[in-house]
Amino acid sequence: MEACGVFCDLAGNRPRNREPNHLACAARLCQTAHMRRLIPLSLPCLLLLASSLNAQEAMSAEAFDAYTRGKTFYYGSGGMAYGAEEYLSDRRVRWSFLDGECQEGRWYEEAGEICFVYENRPEPQCWTFTRGPEGLVARFVNDPFATELYEVEQSDEPLSCPGPKIGV
Repeated sequence: MEACGVFCDLAGNRPRNREPNHLACAARLCQTAHMRRLIPLSLPCLLLLASSLNAQEAMSAEAFDAYTRGKTFYYGSGGMAYGAEEYLSDRRVRWSFLDGECQEGRWYEEAGEICFVYENRPEPQCWTFTRGPEGLVARFVNDPFATELYEVEQSDEPLSCPGPKIGV
């Protein structure tokens, strides 16, 4: 630690009248024999810790069904309301962007993902669901910008679907 308080350049020289170069000094610390022995031993532990913090196990279809069936979930994304989905029996769903219009659909599991198809959008939309401390977290699959939704609220009440706008 003492090396970080000294004035040094990248070569470890101590020029006069210079501010401390903490990055260079930190690099110099890693050159000590003790640190060279510790780095290879600690790197696997750090990688394991980082992967366990970032990767939560995706829910199976059975766990997802048990958690969602008979409930309506309200989802958010980026601090904004995103939509709501009512999970019915037999893996049926009802989705709304909270605009009063709803889409009927169903979900199924494929390759460990939860996929949804809707009456107006028959191509599957697949997600991985995990349970975080605040509830469900859904990540859209096969999207480089990976939309992430999170559970804001769940209710036993059905989704409100007044229907399409008539006369417009």
